[in-house]
Amino acid sequence: MRYMMAYDLMETMRNTNQWLGASALSVASYPMFASIPNPMLSWMSAWGEVTERSFQRMIAKPDWGIHTVTCADGKDHVVEIDTVVERAFGDLIHFRVSGRAEQPRRVLLVAPMSGHYATLLRSTVKSLIENCEVYITDWHNARDIPVSEGKFDVEDYTLYLADFMRALGPDIHVVAVCQPVPLTLAATAYLAEQDPDAQPNSLTLIGGPVDPDATPTDVTDFGRRVTMGQLEETMIQRVGFKYPGVGRKVYPGLLQLSSFMSMNMDRHSKAFMDQISRVAQGEASDHDAHNRFYDEYLAVMDMTAEFYLSTVERIFKNREIAKNEFVVNGHKVDIGKITDVAVKTVEGANDDISAPGQCIAALDLCTGLDDSKKASHVEPDAGHYGIFAGRSWRNNIRPLVIDFMNANTKHAPKKSKAQSAAQ
Repeated sequence: MRYMMAYDLMETMRNTNQWLGASALSVASYPMFASIPNPMLSWMSAWGEVTERSFQRMIAKPDWGIHTVTCADGKDHVVEIDTVVERAFGDLIHFRVSGRAEQPRRVLLVAPMSGHYATLLRSTVKSLIENCEVYITDWHNARDIPVSEGKFDVEDYTLYLADFMRALGPDIHVVAVCQPVPLTLAATAYLAEQDPDAQPNSLTLIGGPVDPDATPTDVTDFGRRVTMGQLEETMIQRVGFKYPGVGRKVYPGLLQLSSFMSMNMDRHSKAFMDQISRVAQGEASDHDAHNRFYDEYLAVMDMTAEFYLSTVERIFKNREIAKNEFVVNGHKVDIGKITDVAVKTVEGANDDISAPGQCIAALDLCTGLDDSKKASHVEPDAGHYGIFAGRSWRNNIRPLVIDFMNANTKHAPKKSKAQSAAQ
């Protein structure tokens, strides 16, 4: 019960801060005060506006905001989001471009489950949707999943990925970003043994911890310092009574967010102070750079306790992927069984989360893959976020990834199982 109380206490603090912000905005904007030339009222109103928006975003799932795309014909086409596979802990969705012929290059984006929603890859999706059929894993917030749906750990995550690949068919190119990189590699190896015909054409692994010890960072050092007992005692809570997942053990998104913020507290504090100043002076807008970034950054989701703990223990502490000792559903996965899927790794030279060396370790594990099907790229001056979004991705990395996909298309395009079933 104390875990539920702890969860509800965090939600109460968030709710209270949102209410304080809304109250300050309402009071300072009261018409009667307009006749009082006091700059403190403007600052109070600005503080309230920024505070209310910030704490409100922490429980809201961001919208994809991808409504149209300009295609080769020079026209804007409407983008519809279709659910291809619907599961308890995550869906497979498709960004369907109306009025455009189906693109031969089909891409499955594997989004991280690390505290943020799949919308974190919005800019990645927008850059690929121009000339690709884009599918993405849309993971659900654990607080909204009833306990009756059971557990969800790294093995379940891997099996989900294998099922998604089966549903789309073999004529796909898989791109995994950050946290799911080692599990996507394991899922591909699992298919290589269990269902070879369902393997994708290519696998692009971007900034993920295949071997966390290859280049230690603050993240890997934390995993070494803290015991599993300490993590379970201090990080795991039970979902409170407000949500459908009441009683489910989770690693709360609000707790994860506090960790994110503490890593660069000075920078975040300055960003919010600057935004309050801009609002007070009438220089801010609803979709300015600050709001675009923090609307996404502050929107966090809970992870199931078993997924969080098994990730730390099996991926970081025991290094089961790095040692090629990962077991899925009682079956020991051998990454060396990947012989027909081209694999490319992408790393950022300034990545302080998954430092260079952690991701490229995947190529050494692919002992059954010919060197002609292996590739790697280290992007100079790019940090973690830059290798899948922003200028580095758009100008340098995306063209390389597209070329890699084009060079490694071995299956003729055909309808997926999901598409055939729909017809």
